[in-house]
Amino acid sequence: MAIPPELLVPSTFQHYLLGLFAVANNFPAMGPFLTLSQGVPGSQVRRVIRITTFSSLLIMLGAYFLGTAVLQFFGISVSAFQIAGGLLLGFSGLSMLNATDPGDSHEKNFDVSHMDVGQMTSSAIVPISLPLTTGAGTMSTITVYAEAARSLNHRIELFGAILAMAILIGLMFTFASRLTKVLGHVGMTVLIKVMGLFTLAIGVQFIATGASTILSRVTLRL
Repeated sequence: MAIPPELLVPSTFQHYLLGLFAVANNFPAMGPFLTLSQGVPGSQVRRVIRITTFSSLLIMLGAYFLGTAVLQFFGISVSAFQIAGGLLLGFSGLSMLNATDPGDSHEKNFDVSHMDVGQMTSSAIVPISLPLTTGAGTMSTITVYAEAARSLNHRIELFGAILAMAILIGLMFTFASRLTKVLGHVGMTVLIKVMGLFTLAIGVQFIATGASTILSRVTLRL
């Protein structure tokens, strides 16, 4: 007997936010961000934070509004996408769990000595915003959540969670220097591993949901 998808996919604001925080947290992006902002005037750093946060918000909203439509356009079933997204999140979570350094899983070095404003803006979008903060895993998660959010209340709660996550991303970049000093190398590594465990769990959940739906259809045909 298949497990109803609504029992496997979260449908409350706090569940949505926890899921997004696990896959869209910007801990892997803090190293490149601090390197990019080193020796840069405060006004320019704030501009980079605004650009990165706004880019991340646009990516998440794009998945929220267009994700399901893109799947329908290419003829991909939601169940198949859940399994594919679950595998993607699973590999990402394992990478975070196996990381021995905060930048191991998403290493990116910058040479900021010759960067102009345009190059800094470009780096704020790629790779800091995409894929280090909101990558394919984030887009897959939001697409699955949006498809499962059938009622208006659920869609409003998901939309609110996306906005809240964007605010958290901005705050974490704003206090990135202090956060890394407080947590230290060991603290950041442990935090990334914890987020990796949540990411892996979400991936398993998506695979279970997609497989349950497919198996229920096969059972009905038999």
